[in-house]
Amino acid sequence: MVTNNNEKMQELTVEEKLQNLYELQRIDTEIDKIKTLRGELPLEVQDLEDEIAGLETRIENLKVELGELDKTSSTRKMDIKKAEEAIKKYSEQLDNVRNNREYDALSKEIEFQKLEIELQEKRIREAQKAKAEKEALMEESKKRYEDKVSDLEAKKGELNDIINETHKDEESLQTKSEELAATIDERLLTAYRRIRSNARNGLAVVTVDRDACGGCFNKIPPQRQLDIRSRKKIIVCEYCGRILIDKYICDYDGSQQKADLEALLDAQKKKGRRLRKSEE
Repeated sequence: MVTNNNEKMQELTVEEKLQNLYELQRIDTEIDKIKTLRGELPLEVQDLEDEIAGLETRIENLKVELGELDKTSSTRKMDIKKAEEAIKKYSEQLDNVRNNREYDALSKEIEFQKLEIELQEKRIREAQKAKAEKEALMEESKKRYEDKVSDLEAKKGELNDIINETHKDEESLQTKSEELAATIDERLLTAYRRIRSNARNGLAVVTVDRDACGGCFNKIPPQRQLDIRSRKKIIVCEYCGRILIDKYICDYDGSQQKADLEALLDAQKKKGRRLRKSEE
């Protein structure tokens, strides 16, 4: 099967190869227009999805951190309660001391427990301040999350509308593009795709228009134009590397060439009439 396809490709004339390339370019350009219609929407949707995922992670992390702060505050409150109980116990023992050494030792323990209470209260205040800051950040993150989800739904809706409108056309064009690509030999197809990927407007095959390349608009020498019109070999622009064809290559019935010739003759007649009037 592959051998038969290769044989058919080899049987094609240069003119037929150029015609197939031109048709492929025309179809791929239509696909590009559909993709342009979508604009930056696919990227915007992806960016919003990434940002929403980041916000979800941040909100979950804040929930964990708030939980840890609450747990820490509860532990410190328990430590304060234990210290208060110790102070009460040591204070009662002061009434039964037998010497100054025991009195001093108990007094130091009471002082130590009071300092411990002050330290734990300070840490609780710090935790409460950190909690308030994280709660504010949580509210801000939630608000931003809701806004981004709303934006995402709108962008997705807009993108889906465009996709629904163009899906059938794009699918049909894609099928045609693949069918045409199968008729072009691999080396030529690879060159076509390489040129297309490097060209800003995606044009790899262009016509010669007004003696210039239709891609970069540099002038084409007359002899080279004759070679292009002969359709005997594949010629590329020496400036931009695009494949050059004459504008009538797919004018199978000659109607376009005939119309252009009539327009040229009409323009020459009008020019002649203007010259005669000026001479009079």
